[in-house]
Amino acid sequence: MVNHSTSPAGDVTSAAAERYEFAIIPPERGERLDLVLSRRMVFPTRSQVKRVIEQGLVTVNRRVEKAGYRVREGEIVCVIREPVRPAEAEPEDLPLAVVYEDDDIIVVDKPAGMVVHPAAGNYRGTLVNALLFHCPNLSGIGGVARPGIVHRLDKQTSGLMVVAKSDQAHEGLSRQFKGHRIEKEYTAFVYGDPPGDEGVIELSIGRHPVDRKKMSTKSRRGKRALTRWSVRERFGVVALLVVKIETGRTHQIRVHLQTLGHPVVGDSVYGNAKKRIDEINDNELRTILKSMKRQALHSSRIGFLHPRDNRALEFSIPLPDDMASLHERLRAYGGRGT
Repeated sequence: MVNHSTSPAGDVTSAAAERYEFAIIPPERGERLDLVLSRRMVFPTRSQVKRVIEQGLVTVNRRVEKAGYRVREGEIVCVIREPVRPAEAEPEDLPLAVVYEDDDIIVVDKPAGMVVHPAAGNYRGTLVNALLFHCPNLSGIGGVARPGIVHRLDKQTSGLMVVAKSDQAHEGLSRQFKGHRIEKEYTAFVYGDPPGDEGVIELSIGRHPVDRKKMSTKSRRGKRALTRWSVRERFGVVALLVVKIETGRTHQIRVHLQTLGHPVVGDSVYGNAKKRIDEINDNELRTILKSMKRQALHSSRIGFLHPRDNRALEFSIPLPDDMASLHERLRAYGGRGT
């Protein structure tokens, strides 16, 4: 392995970049290029393999090839490996509610109002900022912009998230999410009184055809999304649901429940909360619902296999204070069980 200043495609790279070469051996004949790189552990994660191939930093016999290229015995693969860049987010000493932690993963209870990772307008005060302070070695795992992050919650959604602390964990958890093998359960207060005690919503979700900041089931390029719901308690004009998702599309629960006709309480984007509250005759109940300043949606349970030893892990947490207070008030108002 030697220092090299240019990429295989001729693009300039940093002086610290490393050149790595190897020949394709008989057992690898006919395999995809990206799988060969993954099995040889040239890069710790499949996402990194994909990224360097797309950047033209991998050649086969001096030719830039795509990830799906089928290699041939004796071909020489050359890879330019750039050193991991410093994380773009800065560590911040922020409150972090840790539910579980070991050398590979950390499970946290994200509060409502906290953005998961830095983005335009939110470069500080994010979960990633807090994680970088708590886990100094997190930088570079899964990319510098979102180190350790394998899934996300909306800013105003609270609850459980699992974060990778090692490359092996990132790869293992990402594989489970991609294969829909992570069990995720949410608790949500919704407007209305759903007919029946449970149901399934299977509607594709994509970018809204008009409002690009919103998601919609009307998108022409929507991706499959499946949500299961069941009623835990009924309060007449509001119901408490348990929601399980088999896919993780952006705003999935909020969009699906709105489509069902029962938007999440406090959701100003999809719920038209003001109109619904104004239609309620009871002054006390109107006050109760107005007290909810964010979507009443909470990631209450998560289950997965530990990425190192395949132990089945499951974590659950109670409702946060604002949703627990809403629950108490609704019960006092006059809930009726299912």
